[in-house]
Amino acid sequence: MAYMYMPGATAVGVTYDGGVVIASERRIAYGNFVVSKSTKKTFKITDYVGACCAGMVADMQVLAMQMRALTKIRKMELKRDIPPNSVAKMMSTLMYERRFFPLLTQVIVGGVDGNPAIYTLDPLGSVLPDDYAAVGTGAEMALGVLDQEYKSKMKEKEAVALVVKSIKSATMRDAASGDGIDILVADKTGVREFTEN
Repeated sequence: MAYMYMPGATAVGVTYDGGVVIASERRIAYGNFVVSKSTKKTFKITDYVGACCAGMVADMQVLAMQMRALTKIRKMELKRDIPPNSVAKMMSTLMYERRFFPLLTQVIVGGVDGNPAIYTLDPLGSVLPDDYAAVGTGAEMALGVLDQEYKSKMKEKEAVALVVKSIKSATMRDAASGDGIDILVADKTGVREFTEN
């Protein structure tokens, strides 16, 4: 019965030749009640790293805010940009510290530091690197598309199209996902965000 009130979502991340694309749909649903159709679940963390989430959006909003502050402090200390693996490790530490009262969110962190990189984090802070990833209640449907169609060294346009296709396939069968897609692209020029219906 408790599961009925856990929010559902679909978030996807893909590496391509020179960057990463991460995206999530915009719906928040608790059980069969749609709470919002316009919630942003993608977040810019640094100039070259972004994150997207599935689960409790409030937890991810707090986590993203903390990570933006911590990465700015770290950048001032090191006098250089913080790479995506360091962002993922810092986020993992924050999540693990809260393991007895966890942040109920699954996260995909993606960015560029020479090479593109994607990491999946669970609510306890496990860090899993991969070339592509999907989290949330629609992950199985999205991964069905990604497993079949992902290729290394794709171009940006192909990667964006694949991410959109995988999320749309999830929204066709997962009632907790839908209402448009927020997309974040990170490459050597920085982070760009846009929305697709």
